[in-house]
Amino acid sequence: MKLRHFMMPAASAMIAIAIAAIGANAMNPSIQATVMQTAPIPENQIPENIKDAVASPERPADDKALDAGRKPEQMLAFFGIKPGMKVADLFAGGGYTTELLSRAVGPTGTVYSQNGPFPEKFKKIGDVWHARLKRLSNVVEVDKPFDAPDLLPVPPNTLDAVLINLNYHDLVGRKVDRAKVNGAVFAALKPGGVYGIVDHSAQAGSGDRDTATLHRIDENFLIEEVEKSGFKLDAESSALRHPEDDRTWFVFAHRGETDRFMLKFVKPE
Repeated sequence: MKLRHFMMPAASAMIAIAIAAIGANAMNPSIQATVMQTAPIPENQIPENIKDAVASPERPADDKALDAGRKPEQMLAFFGIKPGMKVADLFAGGGYTTELLSRAVGPTGTVYSQNGPFPEKFKKIGDVWHARLKRLSNVVEVDKPFDAPDLLPVPPNTLDAVLINLNYHDLVGRKVDRAKVNGAVFAALKPGGVYGIVDHSAQAGSGDRDTATLHRIDENFLIEEVEKSGFKLDAESSALRHPEDDRTWFVFAHRGETDRFMLKFVKPE
């Protein structure tokens, strides 16, 4: 009887803890049934290759002007970018992330920088991208549409990481077949390789509603979509969170101020 009386309060305490945990996740639907968010990485724990990449005097002034809002040192460190890695930057745009990756992986690493065809109104961005890649000796230009069968021109299981920085919502808004894109990423990555995605948060439960208007995407919608291709969500960083953003802002009117999620998916071993 004494043992039974001892166990009942303990069991009650465990139930209370479980209920509290469920309640905490329910209050933040953006992370329910996923992973706990990690805090920003302390500056003294940012690897030197990443500090050097961000601080490089050879980076364009226009890129550096974006750093305060984008926090590239947090992004590169969170996704574990190391010297010698083989990585890819999908939907590279003008190449802001491509250049950071190029400098972070160093001369022994390789970066595959991909863009699809540029519509006429975005030709200037394409010109910036092409010019940038000419001065980055460890970058391979991948000028292919997203439905190309060889989207990532590498043997299977060879890349260490693939990143999409602030452009996954555009894949959705433009009706790109993401199952094909995510499948190509999965095939190219090594087991244990990282698929890193940063994007602007839409309101919870909004799905793909705001992808072509506000240029935002519902985090859980994206997680579910990516995991269908075989990936597992491994970690989420709070480094780019902005709780003051009610997620109704047009992102181009609030550069560097929007609430953004940073998700690290992995290809299972």
